[in-house]
Amino acid sequence: MRLIIVESPTKARTISQFLGKDFVVESSNGHVRDLPKSKLGVDLEKNFEPHYIIPIKKKKFVNQLKKKVVKAKEIYFASDEDREGEAIAWHLVQVFGLEKSQEDSKSEIQNSKPFYRIAFHEITNEAIKEALKNPRQIDINLVNAQQARRILDRLVGYSLSPLLWRKIARRLSAGRVQSVALRLIAERERERESFKPQEYWSIEAILQSQINVDKINAAQRERRLDESTFSAILYKIGEKKLDKFEIKNKNQADEILENLKGAEYSVKEIKEKEILKYPPPPFITSTLQQEANRYFGYSTKKTMMIAQQLYEGIELGKEGLIGLITYMRTDSFNLSQKFLTETRKYLQENFSSNYLPAKERHFKVKSKVAQEAHEAIRPTSIYRQPEKIKKFLTKDQFKIYNLIWRRALACQMSEAKINVMTIDILAEKKSQENYYFKTTGSQINFDGWLNIYPTKIDEVILPRLKKNERLNLIKLEPCQHFTQPPARYSEAGLVKALEKYGIGRPSTYAPIISTLFERNYIKKENGRLVPTEIGFRVNDLLVEHFPKIVDYQFTAEMEKELDEIAEGRRDWRKMIADFYWPFKEHLDRKEKEIEKMKPIEEKTSEVCEKCGKPMLVKFSRYGKFLACSGFPECKFVKPLQQKSNELNIKCPKCNQGQVVIKKTKRGKIFYACSRWPTCDFASWEKPSAPPPP
Repeated sequence: MRLIIVESPTKARTISQFLGKDFVVESSNGHVRDLPKSKLGVDLEKNFEPHYIIPIKKKKFVNQLKKKVVKAKEIYFASDEDREGEAIAWHLVQVFGLEKSQEDSKSEIQNSKPFYRIAFHEITNEAIKEALKNPRQIDINLVNAQQARRILDRLVGYSLSPLLWRKIARRLSAGRVQSVALRLIAERERERESFKPQEYWSIEAILQSQINVDKINAAQRERRLDESTFSAILYKIGEKKLDKFEIKNKNQADEILENLKGAEYSVKEIKEKEILKYPPPPFITSTLQQEANRYFGYSTKKTMMIAQQLYEGIELGKEGLIGLITYMRTDSFNLSQKFLTETRKYLQENFSSNYLPAKERHFKVKSKVAQEAHEAIRPTSIYRQPEKIKKFLTKDQFKIYNLIWRRALACQMSEAKINVMTIDILAEKKSQENYYFKTTGSQINFDGWLNIYPTKIDEVILPRLKKNERLNLIKLEPCQHFTQPPARYSEAGLVKALEKYGIGRPSTYAPIISTLFERNYIKKENGRLVPTEIGFRVNDLLVEHFPKIVDYQFTAEMEKELDEIAEGRRDWRKMIADFYWPFKEHLDRKEKEIEKMKPIEEKTSEVCEKCGKPMLVKFSRYGKFLACSGFPECKFVKPLQQKSNELNIKCPKCNQGQVVIKKTKRGKIFYACSRWPTCDFASWEKPSAPPPP
């Protein structure tokens, strides 16, 4: 028997259908070893030697796998082809005792049982069999890079978190990369708070081409008038071009309107050119997360969960379990030659020749640390059209697969051709300076890749005008504007910012954001990320006292060093030592310097139901709650009801509290008293408000 071990049960089922009876495919259900939660788990005296344990919930899986290993003739580790996957394979080797040394993958193997590492970008019959033909050894450099990241995060988290407990509040925690992401969100919010809007004005002219409308009926006249009407913006007075803030207030705008009274409008210049709009590259992890957030509002975590399902395999009726996309954690734009050939063939069969470029397209990654050996995210077969397999997919799975399929196809299609027309309008008045307006129109001449990918191009169709043609002025409109504060980050925007700074890698974007939510450091408002009060406090302490930990450049440099470890160009223990010992010295000094912060409290008009003292709004990592100001003598606390849930209806039972909207664990709405548990009123039906006195 030849044993193949993967990390997920779905992946195991998909692979097993491609292989004969000689193979048995089992799942490890993710990592089988990790650092202990109850202690640091890193021996600082022994050059950062990690102390790994098998968690209790994993022991059952490990024991079952050990029995299979004993019976196996050969063992193949087929976990994902990234650092985490390589580490899973290495940990399994250690647990099974297949190597004497925990460091050297080339050491003599105990009991001479051969084991191999196989990897693939997609879970298809062809890919699995090709991987089995080309096994390799475990890449200890990738393993060391994963270990270094895990140990660094443990050292930072287990060192800084207790400090936060003592200085801010219990049960807080800090993370090496998450704290940098929190800083981005907090700084954006501070920018918004300090933002002062600046007023400015623009002058818009609604103009009409002089066409003969006397001889056509009313319906035609309305249509022709609409087609011949367009708007233009004032951009120059005399020889002076106006910048954005040139017209500062209404008085200046009114003065310009006065000067333009009686002016004659004509076409001064027409510029027309065709521009080419090239297709975007195929998806990588970050761009898939951004587009799924933009089009569907999906969180990074949800996008990756759905992509994982598509990668590991979907039941397609008679076809069985099929992996629909390639591996979804990647930063490479590469596409296999097989896929490129197949896609060009598909385009020849399904589109006119205009849609097929002369040669296949290749895209280069801007990042210097991208794993070029990997592939972009693409469908495993371009012939597996989304609509044909829609009935086998959930609504969410279809949306993500459809997006990936269209992007992969579009990136190999011809560029779109867009006609852009710019028209300068002269507003002329004797004895005064000339005023110049400008309008720009665009029209798609050939849609190319836009035919398949859902990028919206707003066309502005202008009337066919001639140079020196006279124009009718319909009206002049002064428009007041105010500068807007920088927008809060969406999840997509945060991923883009992290990628720009070189912070995190494809496998870490979703966990970074999820962790910030779990710690209650951020919340969502209208789909945007907002720091909580406790998030601000944690960020402010770290920025003031541990600036290096939350420094964008420093964190990016550490990511580069981890990449160098993965490439075998840097020693992982030395890298950790160079960071940790100066950090530890700084931490010990700050432990004495930082004073404990006063608890965040807000006074309320409510009184304690037990002792009658005023109640305070307090903050914890779990959010706001009400607590008695008489603490510690009185320890009464209760949840803080959000005002948005109140219906302005007095409780029909106690006549003191407000009726609020609540939800059961399953999401069903009911109505209850805000004074719960003192008042136990609850109803499925909304109580009616009493008539006004």
